[in-house]
Amino acid sequence: MAQQISELLGQAGLPARVDANRGFDHGVFIPFKLIYPDANVPIVQLSLKSGLDPKLHIEVGRALEPLRKQGVLIVGSGMSYHNLRGFGSEFSAASDEFDAWLTDAVCAGDAVTRNRKLEQWQTAPHARLAHPREEHLLPLMVASGAAGKDLGRRIFTDRVMGVTVSAYQFG
Repeated sequence: MAQQISELLGQAGLPARVDANRGFDHGVFIPFKLIYPDANVPIVQLSLKSGLDPKLHIEVGRALEPLRKQGVLIVGSGMSYHNLRGFGSEFSAASDEFDAWLTDAVCAGDAVTRNRKLEQWQTAPHARLAHPREEHLLPLMVASGAAGKDLGRRIFTDRVMGVTVSAYQFG
């Protein structure tokens, strides 16, 4: 599977290489340890591309879209709000505004609009407060690109340590 992913990325003009020695980071290890504690499913982790360009990560997702027809689950693990210095009730309103913007973007009526909005995530209200660095948001961009024309929907939302966090699903 890792080799197939590398080939799909290469065919899309996105250089990639397989590193069989790298372990899973916490964005993969923790969710899948909870979901599959017996580790009885194969997992391939992708690293983010340097430069952290949202458009490039959407393109990565587009290159991986054919995997969905093979029954491969593409998970964009991260958080809709990730500022370790910005938790608490004083950040509630800002997180609510960012979450509303993100939900509107992910749940847009068509994939072109969705991806265009996600490419411009930094223009969202309180974007850099919600994500001082974007590495916890970019996996959503990959999932959005892989979704093709399938629409997104919010499947979870809650207040955690005073801020709103949400999760989304495509298809």
